[in-house]
Amino acid sequence: MDAKLLILILNGLTQAAIFFVLGSGLTLAFGLMRVINMAHGALYLLGGYIGYSVAKASGSWVLALIVGGLFIAVVGWIFERFMLTRVRGDDMAETLLSVALSMIIADLCLVFWPPQPITLNVPSDLNWPVTVFGVTYPSFRFILMGISVLIAVALYLILYKTKLGAAVRAGVDDRETVSALGVNIQIIYTAVFVLSALLVGLAGVLGGSYLQLSPGVDGTILTFSLVVVILGGMGSLSGAVVSSLILGQILSFGLAYAPQYSYFLIFIPMAIVLAVRPQGLFGK
Repeated sequence: MDAKLLILILNGLTQAAIFFVLGSGLTLAFGLMRVINMAHGALYLLGGYIGYSVAKASGSWVLALIVGGLFIAVVGWIFERFMLTRVRGDDMAETLLSVALSMIIADLCLVFWPPQPITLNVPSDLNWPVTVFGVTYPSFRFILMGISVLIAVALYLILYKTKLGAAVRAGVDDRETVSALGVNIQIIYTAVFVLSALLVGLAGVLGGSYLQLSPGVDGTILTFSLVVVILGGMGSLSGAVVSSLILGQILSFGLAYAPQYSYFLIFIPMAIVLAVRPQGLFGK
């Protein structure tokens, strides 16, 4: 296989790994709660900055990943429990509330972290060169792919092998009937939103280690997340996997062969799917 082609494919898989972690939580929360969390990108940025600070203070990238994810999970719990619940059912109020949270987080990031782009330093014991079919590629990017696979398996087990997952999937299809059957849908809402926040916090540390963290990147990340949700279908884990793989490869090859159109190209499959199948590839 041509070396350049293999590198582009591997870069696309790395991008897809981050897209999946970003989009999987959002698609579940959006599918169940019908809330477009416009703060998703800002939570990514905050999680990445928290991870950066922890890694800088402790020297441990693994600790940074754990703390970044858990910190954003707590922020998500506070936001859902004490703010979103007060405007439940009002789509405009929910959207504006998440926009307000996004703006607050963005301003706080400017206060506590430098305005220039920064990257989390990955320790050398996690980032050694690996040779694949004659091409040398950083091992850390394979670790990113492995983490996304582990997250996908964990989500699958939670959604399809537990009672919580059954309640979540039933709530996506018909939340009114689920409530009528005695399931406390509010607890399900909170659990799913916290899970979504945990995943975006992890994605912030992973993305900050592979890409860069800087003011304004939250808007780009939110756009990518929404494209994953729309293309794959609301509430669909398999849809998040497939759409992430598609978008990752499009972005990788687009940056290589048509960089001026690379971000425009990711909207083409979304437009086609919306025209043919508005509910998304795997949406119901």
